[in-house]
Amino acid sequence: MQLDSASPRGPRRIARTVFRLASAAAGAALALYLVLQFIDPPSAPLFLASLGGSAVFLFGLTRAPAAQPRALFGGHIGGALIGVLCSQVLGDALWVYVLALVLTLVFMLATKTVHPPAGANPLIMMHAHAPWIAVWQPVMIGVTVLALVAAAWSRLIPGMMHYPCQWFEKSPPFMTWGGWIE
Repeated sequence: MQLDSASPRGPRRIARTVFRLASAAAGAALALYLVLQFIDPPSAPLFLASLGGSAVFLFGLTRAPAAQPRALFGGHIGGALIGVLCSQVLGDALWVYVLALVLTLVFMLATKTVHPPAGANPLIMMHAHAPWIAVWQPVMIGVTVLALVAAAWSRLIPGMMHYPCQWFEKSPPFMTWGGWIE
């Protein structure tokens, strides 16, 4: 469908689209700003990259199964736990990084908690030689702040899809969804 700026519906539709885009961007910015107030960025700078990716899902792809709380929390916490475990038990050899990533992928697929930005967590935890407490701070605190801001923001802005859409939606929704099983 082509937008006709001469028609009365055209300018309103464009204005509504710009408003929604600006609202999503402002929500993501607010969420990341608040995350920075609760975590210590100098000790976890790379972790901000995975939270930035999560903000894209929560504020830009609100309906996606990977944006729902099951995947958001399960993917981030599972990936962080696997990264810390591999680092603590096996060290930081290159093959351990690969193993941690593969284990995180298998974990997320098996538990249906696939959240793509969380795929970076095992690598981040290993690179930082993170202690077990890192699963709580910055991971759990950061993800919780993002989810709370997304839930509140989506209810404050008129016309926005409310987050979460479904609390326990599986990601992927079924085993053949990702294309890795026929």
